[in-house]
Amino acid sequence: MDFNKDWFFKKGEQAEDVHLPDFNDSGWEPMRLPHDWAIAGPFDPAGDGSTGKLPWKGVGWYRKTFTLDADDKGRRVYFDFDGVMAFPRVYINGRIAGEWDYGYNSFRVDATPYVEFGKSNLIAVVVDTRRHRSRWYPGAGIYRKVTMTVTEPVHIAHWGVFATTPSVSHDSVTVNIHVTIEDHLDKDVTADVSIILMDPDGVRAAKGNVSTSISSGGTSDVDQALDISDPCLWDIKTPELYRAEIRVSVAGRIKDSETVTFGIRSFRFTADDGFHLNGRRVQLKGVNLHHDHGPLGAAFNKRAMERQLEIMQEMGVNALRTSHNPPAPEVLDLCDRMGIIVWDETFDKWEGTADHVTEESLETFGERQIKNLVTRDRNHPCVVLWSIGNEIWTGEENWGKTVERISFMRDIVLKYDLTRPVAIGNDRVEDGDSDVLDSLDVVGYNYMRRYERFRETHPGMPLIYSESASTVSTRGYYDFPLPKEKTQFNQEAGQVSSYDLNAMWWSDVADRDFYLMEEDSFVAGEFVWTGFDYLGEPSPFMKKARSSYFGIVDLCGIPKDRYYLYRSYWRPDEFTAHILPHWNWPNRKGKTVPVFVYTNGDSAELFLNGRSLGKRSKLNDVPGGLKGEYYAGIDKYRLRWMDVIYEPGELRAVIYKNGAVIGESIKKTAGDPVGLVLTPDRDKIFADGYDLSYVLVESVDKEGNPCPLADDTVTFKLDGPAEIAGIGNGNPLSMEPFQDSEHSLFYGKAMLLIRPIEGESGPVTISATAEGYETTQVHLQALSKKSFGPISLNNGLKR
Repeated sequence: MDFNKDWFFKKGEQAEDVHLPDFNDSGWEPMRLPHDWAIAGPFDPAGDGSTGKLPWKGVGWYRKTFTLDADDKGRRVYFDFDGVMAFPRVYINGRIAGEWDYGYNSFRVDATPYVEFGKSNLIAVVVDTRRHRSRWYPGAGIYRKVTMTVTEPVHIAHWGVFATTPSVSHDSVTVNIHVTIEDHLDKDVTADVSIILMDPDGVRAAKGNVSTSISSGGTSDVDQALDISDPCLWDIKTPELYRAEIRVSVAGRIKDSETVTFGIRSFRFTADDGFHLNGRRVQLKGVNLHHDHGPLGAAFNKRAMERQLEIMQEMGVNALRTSHNPPAPEVLDLCDRMGIIVWDETFDKWEGTADHVTEESLETFGERQIKNLVTRDRNHPCVVLWSIGNEIWTGEENWGKTVERISFMRDIVLKYDLTRPVAIGNDRVEDGDSDVLDSLDVVGYNYMRRYERFRETHPGMPLIYSESASTVSTRGYYDFPLPKEKTQFNQEAGQVSSYDLNAMWWSDVADRDFYLMEEDSFVAGEFVWTGFDYLGEPSPFMKKARSSYFGIVDLCGIPKDRYYLYRSYWRPDEFTAHILPHWNWPNRKGKTVPVFVYTNGDSAELFLNGRSLGKRSKLNDVPGGLKGEYYAGIDKYRLRWMDVIYEPGELRAVIYKNGAVIGESIKKTAGDPVGLVLTPDRDKIFADGYDLSYVLVESVDKEGNPCPLADDTVTFKLDGPAEIAGIGNGNPLSMEPFQDSEHSLFYGKAMLLIRPIEGESGPVTISATAEGYETTQVHLQALSKKSFGPISLNNGLKR
């Protein structure tokens, strides 16, 4: 049962009796979960940029009353928390019922001994983030969903169904279903287990029955092998999903049932030919994503996550690394459905970022966390790798990596799942000369071909580029002259030029990693750091800024120029033509403004006000390879006109492929801004209180051309059953709140997030106005579930 409504919240230390039922919480804030108390701000300009300059450190209390039916007496009651940041303690009717010690992991609380049936009950949760350490914005509070389960004493164990397909072919497959059943009665029982497999069309594919004896207070494991002919395989293009329907009966009466989704596929990582899925090589074109949702903070929202994945897939992404922690369970549900391969990660480092801050041994702590992650996620066909950590140092007594610890962590994973390899994200070149990683099945390396030495000394180990690029840029911002070195930054501006020529000292621009993946075909593929900007870790301006520059897409989901560079390379058969920079340079008349074109074509001719500036073709090879001049190789992947003399007007790029014109792209000088354009990604939203419409806000001139320099403050008004869930503009330096009714444009754009009111359907009108602009409106429709039909999608990805 959904347990997210009707909570009350109060930040800060409270009276000693706050966990008791009689405590007066009438002055507390009504709350609906998921909730991140810190995202409301305010930002502290002098705060820690690495964690977003937001007030996430502190204590918060949550309280909720609930009633259990008197007829349920004798049943079991459980609360499942998908994620609480951090160190939650759960009280039921004034007594401690459970606690957890890793903010990113899911956990269960058995409330049975503490609840009263037929009466009012109180659950109180205290959250304390003060001991949590982080390298990015972690959020604060019960930031993922909570559910309550009421079940018979004989029931399927939590995460107690495991579907595996050890042998897969296009003709047939054997599906093994493993079920763990618990008996909480004071007597032994015999349970009958029915298993029905349903194919992607909802047709029964197989059925089996098995009986088992369970001792009082104990558990029993049952296994059933079922054959399916002509199976529908799960793949990145055809993510077909099966269902296993499990029913447990005692003495002819059904006591529990559960439906588990799974997929049928085969895969393997090879040392010399990368990753294979269903018998063919698949190049992993992946991104790393942190867990926050920009203006929504860490509070998980399924539509926000779905939108991120949609934008990434449109770019060509087929893989996700859940850096650097267990994701919300819904992330994997989405990846299953959308055909996205997942690297599922347990930890960053094995210290405070994993909430390992007590004297408890790393082995004991690690087993508890890995067990929950693996048993929770092991039915997802999208998951092909378990990761035990990221960039873990050697030499640290309490948490550094050693041969023994790496081996132990892998063995714990395999204790709960023997069907997937175990990996780590590593950045230590010197590990190539040791055996510290030898027990792993796959090794990931981060940045700058650091795996080169490891490949020489461990030629039989499959490799993956677990973090690539770390290119940095600011959407809409351009610097002159162009950098001569990748780490040449404009410290005064605090922004990074979007010519995509800058990277951090430890990393490279995107083009060099394109070349690397072509040269080193033994590597399974890459996971770019990062798909989206995220709160915190704003290198290279750690003191000045509050959000990152790494993203291919900005914090609000507006693509940067780099998005089209990746799309042109990762989707070579889809038309892409993107010109940069914008063409409004009133202070550069008569001066040079280099022009780049990102396209899937092999050449292009550039015109300025109808006058040809010449035709450029992509290089067939990289002079000197990666050891040549740093920027020499980028002309293999992008087209550059370095000596364009600026004059206002129209830039037009005519795109060719194999000698034929395949399309064009135009960029015009905009006049004075006079209007606003509001473009929702969805004009119909489900009135469940969680759904979202992302409304792109753009400044335009009288001809409708985007005004790329506009920074006006826009005020929004809503009429109808909806509210503003968040607002932002992608500016890493901005200290404007995310929860407001007004916001400034950043290089001509902003993003407004609209959330429907639960249970209230009807038209929604959004009005936007700014000084000197005409008022603009756009209309949405909030629909009840009964009337909810097809929706229109417009992610604003103009190519």
